[in-house]
Amino acid sequence: MTDGAGALLAAARRREQRSGPDASRGAHGSRPLAVLAAVFVLAQLVLVRPVLGLGWDEIVYTSQVTSHHPAAFFSAPRSRGVSLLVAPVASWSESTALLRVHLALLSGLALYLALRVWRGLFPTRILVTAGAFFASLWVTLFYGPQAMPNYWVAVGALIAVGGFLRHRADPSSGGPLWTVVAGTALMAWMRPTDAVWVVIPLLVLSLARHRRSLLALTGGLAAGGVPWVIEAYAAFGGLAERLAEASRIQGGLGWHIAVDDQLRSLGGRALCRPCTGSMPHPVITLWWFVLPLLAVLGLVVAVRARRTLRTLVPLACAATAALPYLFMIEYAAPRFLQPAYALLSIPVAQALWYLITAPRGRWRTAGRILVALAVAGHLTVQLTVLAHTVDRNVDSRRDWARTAGELHRLGIRPPCLITGYEAIPIGYYAGCSSGATSGNNENTTPAEILRTAARLPVATLTGPGGTPPGYARPWPVHRIGDLKVRVAPAPG
Repeated sequence: MTDGAGALLAAARRREQRSGPDASRGAHGSRPLAVLAAVFVLAQLVLVRPVLGLGWDEIVYTSQVTSHHPAAFFSAPRSRGVSLLVAPVASWSESTALLRVHLALLSGLALYLALRVWRGLFPTRILVTAGAFFASLWVTLFYGPQAMPNYWVAVGALIAVGGFLRHRADPSSGGPLWTVVAGTALMAWMRPTDAVWVVIPLLVLSLARHRRSLLALTGGLAAGGVPWVIEAYAAFGGLAERLAEASRIQGGLGWHIAVDDQLRSLGGRALCRPCTGSMPHPVITLWWFVLPLLAVLGLVVAVRARRTLRTLVPLACAATAALPYLFMIEYAAPRFLQPAYALLSIPVAQALWYLITAPRGRWRTAGRILVALAVAGHLTVQLTVLAHTVDRNVDSRRDWARTAGELHRLGIRPPCLITGYEAIPIGYYAGCSSGATSGNNENTTPAEILRTAARLPVATLTGPGGTPPGYARPWPVHRIGDLKVRVAPAPG
């Protein structure tokens, strides 16, 4: 008995000795990722600034859960994920700054967790470089602290693809499958159609022999997408009707080459619709052309290092994620491609480290100088575009707030209704409901607006060069900046 107890103790000590260094390495491997996430959060708070007012789409998502603003019209393409994400703050506080801090902290934590999923598949230095590349893009920094879905689809894509590859590497482990479920559900929770496009390569790979992966993917899609489907039947007449309406709002999905539109948006245009005007300076768009070249180089490096599948899969998922936004819609927004950028960051990081370490002698020095110059140029371009984008959005949102203040002086105070030009954002800043009798946000009729005017303050806004609707033409006209404001006669 004594010998047996001694043997058990000795075995336990050997296990502790074996696990100790591994645990230490695991802690050290996570620390750089945590530092990266912390820097990402700090950069958002410093460069984007928490005082930035809410944008148009943010207002739609946030107003669904606030108690101090009427809910804006919620159109067919949207999903409720962002509303639930902001609910812990927006449901009780009007502070935009507090909401920005909340989202910045969540985005940093999400980036850290997403990169952790890939540990064991790639060295820590590659994961840190991949995360740094993705986090340094102006579109990532700008939208990280905003109530928008695309960053969260990108994070969910990293989580789902990483979990999928970890399960393939160790099919006996069930943990990665739950990671697949979580990442896929997060994507579908935010944008169900985007989630489907991202996981197409994973579904194809799972059809043959990996039934558990297939179950995890479909389960995640169902967990995140079922609320959207239920709402389709409750509010839009069915799933087919909602998909058709979403397609109509997006200009009719089909064969439309939007590559040039995406290029135009890289200069900092949040929404390029219609996407006209000149292209940004080639210095601003250069990284967009270098990105696929680096990704291909990363794949070549992976083939030599026998990491082909774990590099090819995120490349394939990035391609399917980008496909509808490059070739199926008639407009562009840089945030649409965030999931593709996140997935491409892995092979790009491999390529960068290859250029730094693989060459010998003078070529190694040349490679390091080239990478250093590229990184410096990349950061300069991204931060310049970010600063320009932030300044422009600060100005536009201050204009909305000033217009709302002028409306208050005209007697348009809550409860009230705003219709016409930019009714959704101006109505939110004024504390009013918003209404539209036509267009993508149609939610009322002229007769209903006139009935509302008989009991509440109502104003109709007309933009530069616009014509007022027939029901508002007899109303007194006021001018606020470039806007003409027609105010309904006071009730009674």
